[in-house]
Amino acid sequence: MKIKSRSAVVGDWVFVVICILVSVICVVPMLNLLAKSLSGTEYLVRNEVYLLPKGFNFDAYKTVLSDMKYIRAFFWTVFLTIVCTLVSLLMTILCAYPLIYPNLKGRGFINVFITITMFFNAGTIPNYLLMKNLGLLDNPLVLIVPSCLSVYNMIIMRSFFYGIPDSLRESAEIDGASFIQILVKIYIPLSKPVLATLALFYAVGRWNGYSDALLYMKNTVFYPLQLLLYNIINNINSVEVATQEGFSSPGLSASLKAAIVMFSTVPILCIYPWLQKYFIHGVTLGAVKE
Repeated sequence: MKIKSRSAVVGDWVFVVICILVSVICVVPMLNLLAKSLSGTEYLVRNEVYLLPKGFNFDAYKTVLSDMKYIRAFFWTVFLTIVCTLVSLLMTILCAYPLIYPNLKGRGFINVFITITMFFNAGTIPNYLLMKNLGLLDNPLVLIVPSCLSVYNMIIMRSFFYGIPDSLRESAEIDGASFIQILVKIYIPLSKPVLATLALFYAVGRWNGYSDALLYMKNTVFYPLQLLLYNIINNINSVEVATQEGFSSPGLSASLKAAIVMFSTVPILCIYPWLQKYFIHGVTLGAVKE
């Protein structure tokens, strides 16, 4: 059994302490929100709620679950997240796969051209005018099409494909397999870790996204949950808006805000444990080779 040096042991403990601090920084705000969403109004008004709820009160959750605009926004966001994730994975694979072939004409130019888009953007106004000219304003497709491909994720996917031995592809080509057959039967089955990782990236990005809907959507029916949350958080600070939402005190308003944040955060958090075993493996393998 190999004995670690003193410096290595100290380094391990420093790493453990840093991980604990980062975990505390991430967990404490969530516990505070959960406590506020379950606490009585009198304790919230007096700012006495920190990590544990005081005077259990489920009024905020009853309001969220009984209001159809929250439920509609939730299921629309779930549907939007699933569709966007599938479309984005498809686009990522179709973009990354051809770039691994050395005999692809213009391969170097395509790689450079795609990479440039990571650093340069036309800006908000030109993008808005482009969406307008394409007829995508106030169209649900505007939440899917413009952001269906991440160049960063495509590079991870392409690097992962590079790591798959060329001999597998060459043997399949000798057997008469087409490019699509090689992709479907060799590359995709071997790419489950990185596909799960990228699916998590795309799903979290779409679930938390609201800026595109804020810019391009006017029809509130297609507001994702995060945009609804954004509007409520901005407006509910006034007593009048709180009353319209079914409340009549600042404490209940704070409880409602916390409940909505929990309502919009917990579902995406539940996905991570299912993909955790692929996460680190997919990121590291996808980033080793170029």
